[in-house]
Amino acid sequence: MLLSDVRGRNPRKPSALLQPDLLHSGDGLPAVPAPQPALPSPPGRRAIHYSGYEREGRDFYATPDWVTEALLQHTRFRGPIWEPCCGDGAMSKILVAHGYEVVSTDIVDRGFGTSGVDFLTCHTVPPGCRCIVTNPPYGDSGSHTEQSKSPKAMLDFVRHALSLTASAQGQLALLVRLQWIAGHHAATLMSAAPFATVVVLKQRIRWFDFGERTNAAQHHHAWVVFDHAHPAGCPPALLYA
Repeated sequence: MLLSDVRGRNPRKPSALLQPDLLHSGDGLPAVPAPQPALPSPPGRRAIHYSGYEREGRDFYATPDWVTEALLQHTRFRGPIWEPCCGDGAMSKILVAHGYEVVSTDIVDRGFGTSGVDFLTCHTVPPGCRCIVTNPPYGDSGSHTEQSKSPKAMLDFVRHALSLTASAQGQLALLVRLQWIAGHHAATLMSAAPFATVVVLKQRIRWFDFGERTNAAQHHHAWVVFDHAHPAGCPPALLYA
């Protein structure tokens, strides 16, 4: 039966099919709505970027080779490079393969580079280095321990890196979530800095592989490149890789 057929039978009284279920008192009192089934309780709150997997200690996720290769498609660095969050050397190895001299350090020992070096307490770049290239270890869920939550921690990291590279009139390349660039504080910081290039990654990064159980990548990322030799007032280049 069509809804229009139901309405046509009595245009002055809406059909019962269009009304909520009613309970009749049987004593002439007005009908009252029947109680509706209780809705299930909402699940517990979780971070909007929740992946379903436990976070790695100190937010360690090895950068896939193609991500560093994408940066090097568009950027040529001047002089030796410091990788201050080298982890297991994933990014450093690609830089070396492209002919760069790389100083690799990390705050923890993951079997590569020099461990025990806290980037945020360093006052200068390593001797000879003019560039910093890294994947900053800052997530956004706060579920990891011994590490500050972004976005403030990330902004502090960028400010410190810019200060260090300024002393060498060098370059800084950071891998960030594309959404981070749109943040008010990040935009203010980058507008005041020698922001030279953004390289948007067209492919989403999958940080680990559990075979068929691996979740689809959730975020777009980009490289943001600062160059202290970038002409003042010249807008940054927008590139894709």
